[in-house]
Formats: sequence, C-alpha cells, structure tokens
Amino acid sequence: MFTNIPEVKLGILAVSRDCFPMTLSETRRHNVVAEYEKLGGTIYECPTAVENELDMQKAVAQVKEAGCNALVIFLGNFGPETSETLAAREFGGPVMYAAAAEESGDSLLDGRGDAYCGVLNLSYNLALRGIKAYIPENPVQDAAGVAKEIADFVPIARTILGLQNLKLISFGPRPQDFLACNAPIKQLYNIGVEIEENSELDLFETFNKHAGDPRIPGVAEEMAKELGAGNNYPKILPTLAQYELTLTDWMEAHRGSRKYVAFANKCWPAFQTQFKFVPCYVNSRLTGRGIPVSCEVDIYGALSEYIGTCVSGESVTLLDINNTVPKDMYDESIRGKYNYKLTDTFMGFHCGNTCSARLVRPEMRNQKIMARTLGKDVTYGTIEGDIAASDITFYRLQSTADAKLRAYVAEGETLPVPTKSFGGIGIFAIPEMGRFYRHVLIEKNYPHHGAVAFGHYGKALYEVFKYLGVSDIGYNQPKSLPYPSENPFANWD
Repeated sequence: MFTNIPEVKLGILAVSRDCFPMTLSETRRHNVVAEYEKLGGTIYECPTAVENELDMQKAVAQVKEAGCNALVIFLGNFGPETSETLAAREFGGPVMYAAAAEESGDSLLDGRGDAYCGVLNLSYNLALRGIKAYIPENPVQDAAGVAKEIADFVPIARTILGLQNLKLISFGPRPQDFLACNAPIKQLYNIGVEIEENSELDLFETFNKHAGDPRIPGVAEEMAKELGAGNNYPKILPTLAQYELTLTDWMEAHRGSRKYVAFANKCWPAFQTQFKFVPCYVNSRLTGRGIPVSCEVDIYGALSEYIGTCVSGESVTLLDINNTVPKDMYDESIRGKYNYKLTDTFMGFHCGNTCSARLVRPEMRNQKIMARTLGKDVTYGTIEGDIAASDITFYRLQSTADAKLRAYVAEGETLPVPTKSFGGIGIFAIPEMGRFYRHVLIEKNYPHHGAVAFGHYGKALYEVFKYLGVSDIGYNQPKSLPYPSENPFANWD
C-alpha cells in the first residue's frame, strides 16, 4: 500500500424526517451496512439518526470521534433537508448522499419512505448553501445497490482527501520551447493544493550535498535488483541513488503541514551537462511508490498523476501523446486482430519515466534524443521498454491560460504489439481517438502530456473532476454523437 495517498475511513449517518418513522431510516441504514460488509468493506455505523440540527451536531461529533474522514449521509426516508445538508458542512470531508428505494408493494402505507422525493430537496438545499457533495448517478436504490455505490465512492473520497493535503513541489521553469504545459497556478489553490516552486540550482546544491551519503549503496543495490538483466550501465546507479535520496529527503523536509507530495521537475536541457545523467529512472521509481514525478516541470501533469494514483491505488505514468502508428505496422499487427481503425491508434511515449513493473523487459539505457547532441556519457538514466498490454485510462486536469479548469477522460487499452521504437512507449488504442484528438485535445488547447492510469477508471475520474467543479470534461464521444466543433460532412472511415 502506498503511504503517499490517504486511507479512507468511512462512516454512515442516517437522517429521518420527523413525520416519518425513524425506525424506517435506522433499519434501512443497518441493511446498507450489512450489504457493504458483504462486499468486504468496513464502515462506521453512526448510532444517532438525524431529525434536527442538534441531532446533526451529535451525530457528526460521533462520526469524527470514530476517526472517519469520509461520510455517507443516507436518506432512509424523505429526510430533513436543513440538517442533512448542514451535516456535510459540519463534517468538512468528502460526503456522499444516497437514499433508500421503496422495498415492497405491500409496504406502501406505513413503510413508504419518499426518499426519491427527498433527494430533490436535498440537491436544492446543497446548491443554496454552496456545499459540495457527491451524488451518484443512481442515488436511490435498495440496500445492495447503495452498498455498491459506497464502494464506488471510496476512490473518489480518497482523491479528494489527497488533494486537500497535497503539496506540489517543482524545480525550475519550463524550457523555452516547451511552454505548452505551462499554466496558471491559481486553480491549484482553488482546489486546495499547495505549491512550492524552486530553482534547479536549489536541487543541484542539495544533490551535491548528498555526495557520500551512507545510504547510497543500499539504494543502488535496490536499483540493481529491480533492473536485473536490464542493468546495462551499473556504474551510473550510485549517482542515480544519490539523486533519489535528494528528492525523498527534500520531500520530507518540505512537506510542511501537508501529508502528501508530488513533484514537477525540470529535466533538460542543462540537467544532463551539470548532473551528468538523466533523471527518468529515478522519476519512475518514485512514481512506482505513489510519489508522482512529472517531466519538464509539468505541474498539472503531476497533479493529474497524483489524482490517478489516488483513484486507482496503483502507479500511473505521464506520456507524450506522441506519434501515429505507421500504416504498415497497423496492417501487419492490428488490422483484423483488434477491433480498431488506424485512427483509433497512436503511440504514447516518454523518455523513461514509466515504472519498470509496467514495462516488458525493462532496460537501463541512455536518452536517445539527448544523446544526439550531448553524447551517451551524460544521458544514461532512462528506463526503457514497451509498455505492457493493459486496459488504460488516458486523462488530464488542466488550467487554461485564463485560469479555468478543464479535463478529459478516455478509456482504451495498450495493445500487445511491439513498438519497434525506444523509450517507455506503447501502442495505445482508444475508440474514436482521431476525432477525440481533433475535437477535444486540439480544439480545447490541451498540452502534449497525458496521464495514464492502468485500468478503466473513467467513471471515478469523471466524478472527481465534477466534484472539483470542472464543468468542461471532454471524452471520446462515439461517432453517433458529434462534437460541437465537428464538421458534419467529415468522413473518418
């Protein structure tokens, strides 16, 4: 388990309108807890059912005392709209609302709860008070259905808690010709994220102070074990270990009041000539431990990676949406074997920042692009290999130049097709990628970096972005649903 993301401790609090039997909410709450435990979950069942504001204060105090950091507020019947919405404000952490469906045609006299109606008033009152909360797509269900919605809420809550306690640490400004990932930091503060911006001189000074650190041999040995047969340049490992310790020590010394950290670090062009290596492998190792390190000072890329780490509970990566798949490769290895058009496919690439566990036959190499101008000796430090076949979600949260949040989410897969190329690279397939590329990525001015979660997490990511107040969330729309900017006469066949 990663230590750089929160552990969610759930509570459930039932509410009851005073003209309805309280036992209706209490019994239904207990049934939800039993169903959630069948799914393997643990949840604190608050003993106080809320009818009024005093009940609300008592119940929230009980939930907090139990150590809960995320809360389900459950309408077992119509519910008291004032108390149930103030409970979310009083609690302060991520809150999900759900409600009970009616149980039987034989219980629609004294056993009818009217929660279907109550959720409408709930949503109106949340808006009146400006309170954020998560309401599932299907919020009114039987006990088993509500339990499944609670399970879906856990990664969303984990992400919100993580962002509320996240510090992004950056080193250096964006390189001159890579301004695309540069974006205003105002929205970081708006969603509760702190940022600490440093010079790469600060990093270089601290790196030099770590020379001779007695921990270096142990970290280098870990690296050698991880690389195995792919350890093509063992003499660089102590230097990389020195750099890894520089970053982890900086994280501990600079997290301040925050619990969690992600990095956005400058990695070229002067990095190689001064540090005498490339940092990609170290970045990959930290990301594999749940501490994302984005390339090229991509602050919103690091933020996106951290969001994906919280949602999935696993390592993620950050890749260039890089190059097309040659038609001859498509005809040879994809056509007729996988249900994708050529325009559905592309190659995602970066120099070597992807965790080795995600790569087929990972190897330590030199950074080929930089070696063309700087030579091999100062460009070792990448971890390279084809990205293993997997379901994936490509996504990004980004601020526009005028400081508005946008996001996109697209599910697909990495194909088990050799890339015949270099770097950490894979052949990705996303349905209707060509149209998505043109009418979301280009049309909405997204940069070339996209975060990749290894699995299908679109539903949770979409809800996280909604919770954060993002109203413009792009996705790969089916051909039957044209984009607003799409030419109706275009032919993508």
